[in-house]
Amino acid sequence: MISLAYRDVANGFGRYLATGLGLGLLIGVTLTMAGVYRGMVDDGKALLRSAGADIWVVQQNTLGPFAEPSSLPDGMRRGVLAIPGVKEAGNVAYLTLEVTDAGTSVRIMLAGYEPGRPGGPRYLIAGRHITRSHYELVADVRTGFQVGDVIPIRRHDYTVVGLTAGLRSPSGDPMVFLPLRDAQEIQFLKDNDAVFRDRRQLQENPQLNPPSNPSLLGAVEASLFSNDRVNAILVRLLPGYDEGEVAAEIRDWLRLTAYTSAEMEEILIGQLIATASRQIGLFLVILTIVSAAIVALTIYSMTQTKLKEIAVLKLIGTPNRLISGMIVQEAMGLGLIGFIAGKLAVTYWAPLFPKHVVLLEQDTLVALGITLVICLVASIAGVRSAVRVSPGSAIGG
Repeated sequence: MISLAYRDVANGFGRYLATGLGLGLLIGVTLTMAGVYRGMVDDGKALLRSAGADIWVVQQNTLGPFAEPSSLPDGMRRGVLAIPGVKEAGNVAYLTLEVTDAGTSVRIMLAGYEPGRPGGPRYLIAGRHITRSHYELVADVRTGFQVGDVIPIRRHDYTVVGLTAGLRSPSGDPMVFLPLRDAQEIQFLKDNDAVFRDRRQLQENPQLNPPSNPSLLGAVEASLFSNDRVNAILVRLLPGYDEGEVAAEIRDWLRLTAYTSAEMEEILIGQLIATASRQIGLFLVILTIVSAAIVALTIYSMTQTKLKEIAVLKLIGTPNRLISGMIVQEAMGLGLIGFIAGKLAVTYWAPLFPKHVVLLEQDTLVALGITLVICLVASIAGVRSAVRVSPGSAIGG
């Protein structure tokens, strides 16, 4: 009966192969969607690993700095250092923006940090780390930047001195690391026109008239040029101290929100990526249903075209079990062709995706199992049609 299934497929091999390849594209898309989700999770974890922080201190009652906006005065770092158990603390500023390199626009997440403190890239694949306090940057290779490139960002030009790899924002944007002061200026400092308008508004405000209240006017004027804000403070602890206890001390004494590394991972993956994961899950369900429908229709159509041959087999005494086995084998073969084609397709097109795609072996094995189960279930319609064929129809036809 294996030979019979082989001969039956050989008679319509072109259509059979085309159907398998079409199914393979669906399986490839399914694996890609799963890989995109895995990539988002991997990006979030890589970002946290690179930061190397035991505790993330952010603005009170926020989920910052990635899930919600967070703003702190950079002087709060000294208060954090005074908490027992804190080994070191570093201010960081994050900003998503687009920069232009050689006429090409690149969307990046900019990370400002203090060299020698938490928040910078942990390793490089080319060049060196930032050593100057201004106008140098380290970029992820997916930006397309090269060591020595000069990248204009807002008011200044920055020289690429190093390259890292695998560091992206939770939304998949490659990261660029700058000195903290540069990042603060890019994110918080107002442009000249905005400063001019604010000055004019202050002068027209009688409550801030210099003769009546010069100190207040001076304070407000100084705030126009202030860029001493950060988005978070990254904390590393001394050995033997518990993250949860130190985070609670920071919340109680400094009136700030502090998350342990595990809590920040939950925010990034469990909340920030949650909506995307539900969307991807819905797509996977839809693709599974479509794949099952294609296999079912193909096997049913193949069965309908050979009902007379099945009737002849029954007439000569072939049991339904062997006939059903033939149909199931054809369905399984279709699934295997589709899976191999899909796996090859996703292997070649995954690097072309703008999103980070992570292909795990366990996902591949699960996809293979689901494909075979779908084919087995989809063959039921063809099996039922074959079982109902009357042996007498071979004579009557």
